Amino acid sequence: MWRNEEVSEFVEWLRAHNLRRRERAQRAGFYGLDLYSMFTSIAHVLAYLDDVDPDAARVARARYGMLTPWQQDPAAYGQAVLVGRYASSETAVVAMLRDMLERRLDYAGQDGEAFFDAAQNAHVVTNAERYYRAMYYGSAASWNLRDTHMFHTLQALLGYHGPGARGIVWEHNSHLGNAEATEMSVRGELNVGQLCREQFGDAVYAVGFGTDHGTVAAASDWGGPMQRMQVRPSLPGSYERLCHDARLPAFLLPLRAPRRPELRDELMQPRLERAIGVIYRPDSERMSHYFHASLPLQFDEYVWFDETHAVEPLQAPRSPSPELPETYPFGL
Repeated sequence: MWRNEEVSEFVEWLRAHNLRRRERAQRAGFYGLDLYSMFTSIAHVLAYLDDVDPDAARVARARYGMLTPWQQDPAAYGQAVLVGRYASSETAVVAMLRDMLERRLDYAGQDGEAFFDAAQNAHVVTNAERYYRAMYYGSAASWNLRDTHMFHTLQALLGYHGPGARGIVWEHNSHLGNAEATEMSVRGELNVGQLCREQFGDAVYAVGFGTDHGTVAAASDWGGPMQRMQVRPSLPGSYERLCHDARLPAFLLPLRAPRRPELRDELMQPRLERAIGVIYRPDSERMSHYFHASLPLQFDEYVWFDETHAVEPLQAPRSPSPELPETYPFGL
C-alpha cells in the first residue's frame, strides 16, 4: 500500500515543498494512523527509552516480552488468549503506556517531538493488543477499535501541532466516507469519516474516489502474494456504472454544493458502491466488494477516473525486514 513508486514520488515532492519553507510551522508532516505495526512500535518505544530512561527501558522489555512469541503471527496471539492457551498481555502494555504518560513532563522536557512519537507508538501497542483479541469477537468490534484508534491518533496529531493545524487523511473510501450513510451502520460499524464529522462538523471535507475498470495491485487472500489484477467493469445499478455511463474519462463531482442543487436529491437514493482494498476477489465481487450507500451523505465531493492503473512497487533492493509486514486490514 505504501512501498510503491507513487508514494515515493509524493514523499520526494513533500521534502522539496518543506525545504522551501524556513518556518517549521509552515511545513507538512507525513504520519501513520493505523495500528498494524505492533512490533515495529515496540522497537521504537524501546529505542526511545534506551536513550532517555534506561531503567524504564528494562521494565518495558519485560512487559513487552510477553508478546515476543507472537511476533511472526500476532493474530494467533488473539486466538490463543481467547481459548485460554495464553495469558493476555493487556495489563502489561497498558501499564507501560500509563507509566510513560505519567512521566510526560520529564520526557517531553528533553525532546517534545521524540516523546510524542514514542507515546503514540505506545498507544499503537496497547490498541493493537486489544485489536488482535477483538478480531475473534466479530468484525464490527475489531473494525470499530481500529477506526477509533485512527481517529484518536488524528486528534492527537492536530492537538500536537496546535489550534491552526490542518490535516489530509489518506485512506480507503470505506474509512473516510461517513459510515452512517452506508450499510456499515446497519452492521454496527463506524469509521474515521463518521467520527470526524461528529467532532468537526462542516470543517470536514470528505473526498471519495471511484473507477469503472482498469488494474489494481492486490491479493486474493490475506497474506497472499501481490498480483496485478484486472478490475471488472462496474455492476448495473451502481454509482460507478452511473458515472461510467457519463462517458467522460475523468471528472470532479461536487456533492456538498453542486452547481445544480437538484443533483443531491437525484443521487440521494442509496445505490450499490464498490470498495477495493488490499484484497480483491473478482469472482465474488458482488458479495465481497459492493455495499449500499447514499453518495451525497457519504462524501462532499467525488473524484472519478473511468480507467485506473495499479500502483508500481518500488524496485530498489531492500534487505529483508525482521518484522512481519502487518498490512492486512480486515473488512472492506
